[in-house]
Amino acid sequence: MQPGDLERLSRGAVPGTGTPDIKLISCGLVNETYRVIRDGCSYSLRVAIPQPVDLGQDLEWEARVLETAGRAGLAPPLLHCDPVRGVLVSRWVDGRNWGPDEARSCANIGNLAGLLRRVHELRIPTPARLMSPPAWVDCYVAALSAARRPVDLSLRAAAASRLDQLSKLPNAAGALCHSDLHTLNLVERDRSLILLDWEYAHVSEPLWDLAGWSANNDFGEQAQRILLTNYWGSAPSPSLWTRFRLMLWLFDYTCLLWSELAMSVRPAKPLIAERATQLDARLRLPAHYLA
Repeated sequence: MQPGDLERLSRGAVPGTGTPDIKLISCGLVNETYRVIRDGCSYSLRVAIPQPVDLGQDLEWEARVLETAGRAGLAPPLLHCDPVRGVLVSRWVDGRNWGPDEARSCANIGNLAGLLRRVHELRIPTPARLMSPPAWVDCYVAALSAARRPVDLSLRAAAASRLDQLSKLPNAAGALCHSDLHTLNLVERDRSLILLDWEYAHVSEPLWDLAGWSANNDFGEQAQRILLTNYWGSAPSPSLWTRFRLMLWLFDYTCLLWSELAMSVRPAKPLIAERATQLDARLRLPAHYLA
């Protein structure tokens, strides 16, 4: 977005009367995020990026999620939402992100499990955005096809096999899932934890979030078992553990597809390309995901 357009947008969407001070914070696949300071107060301004393909984003649903999570102290307070222009404004949350070692500490694994229990206990706004592992895979495969980006056939077959295995296990109840859990989306402030960037939120089973946090922090088996034990209050059953490990592979695969799509629609960021290479290699190591 051009600076002049961005300033006009900020003046209309961000509270206050003074000249907004605008700084780009991040540019993802579907949104650009800015920090806007106006009249001495800080805000997060998120603007949708025009997409060549439909990725199923729903700003009205996300706003309902943020209102629910914000009231519970789990998300920044929502101030403004304009679905037509793809604009969302919330309070800026000051705090700190965990480093890799902090995310893997036993104490913080327990803290994160408690946070996710609170998220998954939230009332689900209606109408709900329903997603599932096969839906995520189909979404990104279709988007890559539309972008004329080839999909690796061997990994696609491996995904189909794991989805088939998953379908034969007992179903789990759905809950509100954040679906984009990594340390940059987690802020610790005054001993409380707040989650940012809920644009991928949907209703699915809680294991999707648990697998996502584990995958994005490169947890080993011991840390994974600690996470599940803290979340459920007891050691995971063999069936639950098998389901979790299948979810783990499917989450990594979805992230690989996301990375490949991101690299196809704009110049590749080195960190995204590096992570894609890591994920591709890891997905081809079945031992990493064995139950």
